[in-house]
Amino acid sequence: MTARRWVNRPEGSNWGDFGPDDQIGRLNLLTPERRRAAATEIRTGETFALSLPLDYPGGNELFSLRREPVFKHEKRGDGHNFNFRLSHVCSEFCDVVSDDAVLLYLQYSTQWDGFGHVGQMFDADGDGVPEKVYYNGYRGGTDIVGPDDAERGFGAHKLGIENFAIAGVQGRGVLVDLEATYGRQRALIGYDELMRQLDAQNVTVESGDFLCLYTGFADLILEMNRKPDGDVLARSCAVLDGRDTRLLDWITQAGLVAICADNFAVEAYPARPAVGDSFPGLPLHNHCLFKQGIHLGELWYFAELAQWLRANGRWRFMLTAPPLRLPGAVGSPVMPMATV
Repeated sequence: MTARRWVNRPEGSNWGDFGPDDQIGRLNLLTPERRRAAATEIRTGETFALSLPLDYPGGNELFSLRREPVFKHEKRGDGHNFNFRLSHVCSEFCDVVSDDAVLLYLQYSTQWDGFGHVGQMFDADGDGVPEKVYYNGYRGGTDIVGPDDAERGFGAHKLGIENFAIAGVQGRGVLVDLEATYGRQRALIGYDELMRQLDAQNVTVESGDFLCLYTGFADLILEMNRKPDGDVLARSCAVLDGRDTRLLDWITQAGLVAICADNFAVEAYPARPAVGDSFPGLPLHNHCLFKQGIHLGELWYFAELAQWLRANGRWRFMLTAPPLRLPGAVGSPVMPMATV
């Protein structure tokens, strides 16, 4: 165990509460007892895939710096190692093999945000000079190192997504069916709206739960068939209001370990105007990833699960959703599965 790496702790954060070296944040609340409780949500054993095809949304209309997967095949002999015949001696029963590789932007489609994804300029040292800081005081340029930083090999040396992967991302999911209430109209969901929805569904969120938000956004992306219309998407479907301080306080108090949404950023982006001269542009990301150690899942697919839950009068299920165990990554594709 190391000494505390910060003097100032951000207001509203839990830095140090799980130890000075913690790298998994609120996933510490997902105890073996809570996993056993989550397993009791399995009644029929049916499963639902909660991922979009990883070549969706298509193009880079949603985010210009992320691009769709590109496949590559290595040369082998006079051709490539794909449909490659291992032997030309025999004409029948000889092996034919195929291999491929892919250039994959880790947060292009259905994904987890890691804690190295969003930090903040913050005076953690108490010397009056803000520095690049991430969850639990880990530092940009030292712990999270980019290609523009110093000579040390780049990557998330701390807070990498591999810590999340091995921590046991399996527990109880609670689906909030915003699509049933708002359809595809644009709606900012703050504390009041979220509480009304939970009351309407007669469901509660408990410590150790995964909060899952179904808005219909991913359904709309699928209908666009890999040709997303950014203007339409920007004015469609419900989205959390990251500027609502009561909503952020509830997220802190509820004890949830992650928020998983079927939309682009979980929260509205751009966010509502804020008061003052200095504030985060992604307030919910700031609160969850930077302050509270709550992972965020984006662009998940909930339509079929939501239909089943509606028909059966249930809103809880067993969720299994580990990211790739890829050391140094700040995000990861994910293939979540719901078991009911």
